[in-house]
Amino acid sequence: MLILAIDTALEACSAAVLDTDANRLLASESEPMQRGHAEALVPMLGRVMQASGIGFADLDRIAVTTGPGSFTGLRVGLSAARGIALAADKPVVGLTTLSAYAAPLVSERDDTPILSAIDARHDHVYYQLVSGNGTRLVRPRVGPIAEALEAARQGAPRLVGNAAHLLAARWPALTPPAPLIDQQPAPDIFWVAWLGAAANPVAAPARPFYLRAPDAKPQTDALARAAQPAA
Repeated sequence: MLILAIDTALEACSAAVLDTDANRLLASESEPMQRGHAEALVPMLGRVMQASGIGFADLDRIAVTTGPGSFTGLRVGLSAARGIALAADKPVVGLTTLSAYAAPLVSERDDTPILSAIDARHDHVYYQLVSGNGTRLVRPRVGPIAEALEAARQGAPRLVGNAAHLLAARWPALTPPAPLIDQQPAPDIFWVAWLGAAANPVAAPARPFYLRAPDAKPQTDALARAAQPAA
């Protein structure tokens, strides 16, 4: 299976083509960035596809991260993935950034739980706790850092994600330390591709994965006043 993987949800713009039969990337590129994904992604996709030596019609599937992450960034990746899928008549699957962070650790077949965490700002994190084999222990959610640390009391987990250091810095003094602190600005695109190969397109839609409402909300009172007829 040939998979085109795209990730623009967090602090990187990444793309890769995976050949699952050969268990290797035919081409990949990743550039750290906090903004500017829209300008960077399309040229990057062109370079990656050219380096892979295949055309879009040769792909079997497109995989893309769906969040949690930057509202603008993840929509850049989703729009590109959907557009390519439509033009090439290929299925597209969506994978969460939390699962992509955990994937390489799950592959190690270690029994130690994995706490994936993404900085949600304002002393909050997006997080998910899974067992060593990937079984969900705490569903994806957003909450205060203290809440994420409380969830980890089921056993000292390995920490991964762009908030791994945040959690490690606040680790309770009387609990066993995390055996691994793997701070990464964004998931490894290789594992985004592999998750995409394993995903069921019906169960993994390519749409934004939100754990909280947007910061900007319409003011109900103002909308009600605007709807009233003039006196």
